Amino acid sequence: MPSANSKPLASLSLDLDNEWSYLKTHGDPAWETYPSYLGLVVPRVLEFLAARGQRITIFIVGRDAAAESDRATLRSIADAGHEIGNHSFNHEPWLHAYSADEIAAEIGMAHDAIASATGRAPIGFRGPGFSVSQGTLETLARLGYRYDASTLPTYIGPLARAYYFMTSRLSKEEREQRKALFGGISDGLRPIRPYRWELGTSSLIEIPVTTFPILKTPFHFSYILYMATRLGRPAAMAYFRAAIGACRALRVEPSLLLHPLDFLGREDVSSLAFFPAMGVSAGEKLALLGEALQYLSASFEVVPMRDHATAIDRRGLRGAVAPRFS
Repeated sequence: MPSANSKPLASLSLDLDNEWSYLKTHGDPAWETYPSYLGLVVPRVLEFLAARGQRITIFIVGRDAAAESDRATLRSIADAGHEIGNHSFNHEPWLHAYSADEIAAEIGMAHDAIASATGRAPIGFRGPGFSVSQGTLETLARLGYRYDASTLPTYIGPLARAYYFMTSRLSKEEREQRKALFGGISDGLRPIRPYRWELGTSSLIEIPVTTFPILKTPFHFSYILYMATRLGRPAAMAYFRAAIGACRALRVEPSLLLHPLDFLGREDVSSLAFFPAMGVSAGEKLALLGEALQYLSASFEVVPMRDHATAIDRRGLRGAVAPRFS
């Protein structure tokens, strides 16, 4: 627990979604060749973080960990001192629609592949596309995970889904499969502060991706970059500073996330030009990310999610939440 003179905690993570996973979600058949940009983006991320003395949590996709071509790259993340998390094996944002046995196999395979590739066994999980279900939580508890980080408490999920359907190349069957992608309006009723899932004889800490207190609008870094392309950098940073100020005023310890495309520009990955903010150069993105992280660090001590979960557990959480999903 922070002392009276220290900063409150914030946690920072990165979902290491690969090029193929974005193409797959978009409905582009090119994903089947499993194109990878990890050799480009991981060194860039590590350099950015090392320059700031910052350690974070990086959630890795199991299929990438199982690929011999990317194992050395992924091992470099652990060697740099960052926490390794589990981001599922196949990175399908409709993971919540899997059967209980399919969920167990998906998370278990990812766990084993990630531990083998990096030398670190994950203790934290984030579902692709913020997918979460009772089956997921029960599997994590059985595997001895300490925390889940899959919830995004916001009301704008249906808008995000509509934008996704409008810009993707999906068949009728694929649209039906993904009809609950990004959640519904009811997700905005979920807490933005950490809480504990009650799972019968076990429990699991939930650390939500923090949204703007009261408003429940996102302010993670990909969202800020998107705002900068639409409204300009000053407006995007003003919004970010207001969100951080609201967290500080209401004593919310934020948990924010990054994505690989926050570090990649239009000159790096032409196949993902459809993605928001991919018309911006990498240099412009890194400058904005650096400014935002500096502002966050001025108000909070930014730590990996593992350290945040440890502090939360040490303080104790009152009560527990029973999983209920529509």
